[in-house]
Amino acid sequence: MSAPTGSVPGPRPEPPTGPEPTAGRSPRSLARRRRREALLRFAREYARNRAGMFGLVSLLVIGALALTAPLFIDQTHLTVTGAPGDPFQPPGGDHPLGTDNFGRSVLDLIIWGARVSLTVGLLATFVSVSLGTLAGITAGHFGSSGGTGGRVVASIIMRVTDWFLVLPTLVLAVALAAVLPRGTGTIILAIGLTVWPATARLVRAQTLAVEARPYVERARALGGGHAHVMGWHVLPNVMPVVLAQTTLLVATSIIAESTLAFLGMGDPTTISWGALLQAARTSGAISAGIWWYIVPPGLAIAVVALSFTLCGRAVEAVINPRLRGRS
Repeated sequence: MSAPTGSVPGPRPEPPTGPEPTAGRSPRSLARRRRREALLRFAREYARNRAGMFGLVSLLVIGALALTAPLFIDQTHLTVTGAPGDPFQPPGGDHPLGTDNFGRSVLDLIIWGARVSLTVGLLATFVSVSLGTLAGITAGHFGSSGGTGGRVVASIIMRVTDWFLVLPTLVLAVALAAVLPRGTGTIILAIGLTVWPATARLVRAQTLAVEARPYVERARALGGGHAHVMGWHVLPNVMPVVLAQTTLLVATSIIAESTLAFLGMGDPTTISWGALLQAARTSGAISAGIWWYIVPPGLAIAVVALSFTLCGRAVEAVINPRLRGRS
């Protein structure tokens, strides 16, 4: 009798190898992956912009010098009594950029002044961008989906914004700096409270575009409130525009700080680039032709403002493909 026939079980198939299927991932991991990919795309596009890279490298060098200044600058040499040189000493070996009217090294003063000028510029920009973003998102959201009461609120916000826009920014900043106590904090508030309207109008326009998208309508239909829609759907989509506006506003804030300090509105005990120009004017360096006390602080302001502007234009070109051909 022959043996019974039957199928002999073969080897068990191995599990498939390769990348994990998308369906098996959680929404959080997918969101993190998309953010990483978007960040990498942004970095690649930004690296192709030569002007933007020049501005970024310049800012990194200046920022590194400002952060490490206490390591190689003796703070006693920045005081009037501890000045290491003679008054108005021309550029030479010991002092590459000469000295001021007290004998302090102009190069040391510029490097140390970068700490204050950059700090004031960044903090004033943070204040103005925060106010502008809040006002723009609120006006755009309630103006498009807030009903009659929301449209009234949006109209009031935009009329206040227009009122600030028609006022001369520098005159308003000078008035605020004159009323408030003198100090670095006053300069930050004076600048931050006067340059936010442009950000508000820009963010409002972007908010109106985002509010018209289908997923925002679905979020409202599912019961999403005003805070949920503004915080989870509108704010993340306007952040690229806010980032580009921020880099451009830093340059404006640094120039405004230098102007206020030059006009004598800043803290007289603080070393900044604008304070150096104001000291050069009051000490008679301009009329005496002491160029090394005037030109270097002005060049520092111009280089930093230009670098932030180049970075801002590069960011705009990345987030708006229509501008890439102009960069």
